[in-house]
Amino acid sequence: MRAVIQRSGPAEVVVNGAVTARIERGAVVLLAVARDDTPQEAAWLAAKISRLRIYNDEAGRMNASLADVGGDFLVISQFTLYGDSRKGNRPSYMESAPPEQAKVLYEEFVASLRHCGHRVVTGSFQAQMKVRLENDGPVTLIIERRAAGISSTAR
Repeated sequence: MRAVIQRSGPAEVVVNGAVTARIERGAVVLLAVARDDTPQEAAWLAAKISRLRIYNDEAGRMNASLADVGGDFLVISQFTLYGDSRKGNRPSYMESAPPEQAKVLYEEFVASLRHCGHRVVTGSFQAQMKVRLENDGPVTLIIERRAAGISSTAR
């Protein structure tokens, strides 16, 4: 799984001209599921992201978690994070999980974040969405967790 996390002020998802999800403050998580991902990667990644200290404390240092500042998560499925454009100009998405598998693990990730005690709203899986957000900082991180035996950028 690969996630792009953006510390955010107000953020929302619009589908067919209607706002379908909104947060006032928190984090927007763009989530991609790889073909070899399992529920273990979803649970690990959710726990890791839920504990990230990317918010300012009273001293103005990034030392507080989302729970500490009372924010919410907006989670959006984004298979294009596994786009490979090393050859040619049209990205390949061979590493991305097929939609049926991706949806199950996406929902597992969301459930794991909720299990950590967070309010989580989501985009619409496989829908054409407009995502509006106010990136706060800006603070943006990329975290990846791959199945055992496959290299990872975060273990």
